[in-house]
Amino acid sequence: MSVIGSALPDSQVALDPQVAPQMAMESSAAMDAQVAMDVRASTDAQASTESCRPLRRDAERNRLRVLEAAREVFAERGLAATLDDVAHHAGVGVGTVYRRFPTKEALVHEVLKSRFDEMVEIAEQSQHAATGWDGLTTLLRRSAEIHAADRGLRDVALSAGFGTHDPAKKGERIIPYVQQLVDRAQSEGTLRRDITIQDLLVGLLMVSEVAHHSRTIRPDAYSRYLQLFIDSLRPCPHTGDLGNPLTREDVDTLAAQWLPNCDPRR
Repeated sequence: MSVIGSALPDSQVALDPQVAPQMAMESSAAMDAQVAMDVRASTDAQASTESCRPLRRDAERNRLRVLEAAREVFAERGLAATLDDVAHHAGVGVGTVYRRFPTKEALVHEVLKSRFDEMVEIAEQSQHAATGWDGLTTLLRRSAEIHAADRGLRDVALSAGFGTHDPAKKGERIIPYVQQLVDRAQSEGTLRRDITIQDLLVGLLMVSEVAHHSRTIRPDAYSRYLQLFIDSLRPCPHTGDLGNPLTREDVDTLAAQWLPNCDPRR
């Protein structure tokens, strides 16, 4: 109600033929003004929402582009590649990469976590092989194949201590499966008694190096040396003494020197 209307008694307002139309006009004008304000507010909010949506879509598109580029760069160059390399391959600024993944460790974890799940699944399936030897050699062949195709995965799988959220920690779940296969094959008499898991890790490391250095010359060359390695695991009366076995710490130290550029901070 207007100020004028509030100063008059209700009975006078009801009976005054001049006051009632004026009050009705003022009330209608006030309602029209309020409706206009509500419409403008709704329009402004909708425009603001629509202007934000493209930014969110762009951000998600850039994130997916960075992840795809990281998969390709790490697979090709291993963990020696930097976030600058990933940004260049993705066609975005390095700031875009750092906003989503502040360290290489975070990006590697995101890129490789599903690949390690795949390796664990392969190790689990190998337990169902008819013999320990069949399961072990199948696991070695599949691992070598994956390492040859993805150098970054190889670098993390065969090196120790890659950051505090190392995706290879999932890979540690593979070790018990491998040990079971080794025990089965040795009890069956198909695997040398002096072979340890550490020997298998070093063998895969050597074979993967052949794969990465020959990929542009003979991509299949590593399979020849993988077969030589597998054949050397069989017991034979003419095999020589292997000497003292390596410990897991020995292998980790060897891998750290062999793969010196796996710095999660770069």
